[in-house]
Formats: sequence, structure tokens, C-alpha cells
Amino acid sequence: MSYREHPYRDVPYLLNSRPGAPGTVDLHHSPLAFVHRGGDPARENTMAAFEDAVAMGYRYMEIDVRTSSDGVLVVFHDESLDRITDGAGRLSEKTWEELSALRLRASGEPLLRFEELLTRWEDVHLNVDLKDEASVEEFARLVEAHGAHDRVLAASFNDARRHRVRRALSRRTAASGGWVVTALIVLLGPLGLMRRSGRRAAEIDCLQVPISQGRIRVVTRGFIRRCHQAGLQVHVWVVDEPAEMHRLLDMGVDGLMTDDAAALAKVMTERDGAVWPQR
Repeated sequence: MSYREHPYRDVPYLLNSRPGAPGTVDLHHSPLAFVHRGGDPARENTMAAFEDAVAMGYRYMEIDVRTSSDGVLVVFHDESLDRITDGAGRLSEKTWEELSALRLRASGEPLLRFEELLTRWEDVHLNVDLKDEASVEEFARLVEAHGAHDRVLAASFNDARRHRVRRALSRRTAASGGWVVTALIVLLGPLGLMRRSGRRAAEIDCLQVPISQGRIRVVTRGFIRRCHQAGLQVHVWVVDEPAEMHRLLDMGVDGLMTDDAAALAKVMTERDGAVWPQR
């Protein structure tokens, strides 16, 4: 079944899982388009990149968060500052005051607090990869403070971290599966043993996966079919080639994440059954 045919589990965060409200863009049964870290590697995880993506039509942002030494949640991927900023050392060892003085080498953009991004738009959805243990408590606090439960998805390769988020919130947010449930579906599914992953699959709403992991092909028609049968959407990262985007959408994946925002936007305009712009 394609995304146009299979019944979705109704999840407020996943706007393609239900008819749109009057006066809004209706994404029901349309594949979702995500910008990965802003969709511009030169300005990764910066407000400028996210603002340009929103202006282009994006409504879903995949981001990473880490915690400063004084407890501020920062939109940042790496453990170390060295790769993309003019600073050095671990982000977790710096205060926000120190981090706010840094700039990305490629673009001169400053670092971004999660709360700034969370409150920038009321209709933009954030796919949040929690990169450290300390991020769980502050993430939950900010979601509660801003009533953003339906606008965030908690993601982590670490399933225990995702469970901690759920326990810390007053009501459920969307969640994607970590490596354990993904591996169960990839490895046990073809053997007819999907029931063993049933309880874990019920705790999540989607699987966000690479096309392949090492030598193992993850995204196959069988994998997509098994996920759909379990009520799970399949979102694939990171896809930058238009031909590959079309191929995956033809297979029936429910969302794509890209570092090339312009390329995915163009593909979405070319797709029958896709909606663009999405906000």
C-alpha cells in the first residue's frame, strides 16, 4: 500500500494522519517533507536556515538538541563544537553565555536555543533528536510550559531516553522508534515474527530510518508494508538526490528528510498526491 491507500493511526503531530482543519493546508494522506537540521549544511541548525525553509513551504523541521553546562537546551548536533563553530571543546562544558558568543564558521550564524525555535511559529512541527541525557528534563519542561505537545516529536536512538520523556510529560507527544524496535522489524519481520515487536511498536508513531545501515538494507517494500500494518509511518533520512526521493515516494514512504531543501520542495511539486507548500 502507498501513503494514499493505507489507513493511518491518528496522531496530532503527523498532519497527514487526519483531515486538515478548515482554513489550513490539508496534508491528509500526503507525504511529509522535513528539512534536516534546516536543510542547508552551511547553516546547520540555525534560525536563518529554518526561516528560509519555512518561507519555502516547509512545516516540519528535524533538529538536534544538547544541554549547556547551565541547563539551556541548544539546537546543535555534535558533542564537540569544533567541526562547525569557531569554538572548541564539548558543548556540555560551556554556559549559554559562552555558547551565544560563538559563530558557525561557514555562515557566521549564531547558535540557537530550542525555546527560541519552539516559540518562533505556532504551526511549525519540530522533530527533536535528544542527544544527551540532560536534555530530557528541560525538553519536557519547555513542552509543558508552551503547551507544545502536538507540535513536537521526541526522537532518540536511545529508547530509554524516549521513555523518560513520556514519563516527564503530562500528556503524550509523538515518538519515533530507536534502534531496538527498528532492528526487530527489519530482522524479525521477514521471518513472520512481528508479534514480538508489537508492544514496542504500540509505544511509537513512526520509524525514522536511513535507507541502509551498513550492509543491511532497511527501507524495502516489505519493511514499509510491515510498518504500515503495525500503524507506523516510515520517514527516511537523509535523502538529497531527486531521483532517490521519487523512488522512495513511489515505494510508499510517508516522509523524507533532506539537507537540500530546494531539491525536496521541487520534487514535492512534481508529485501526484503530494501537497506543496505544506503550510
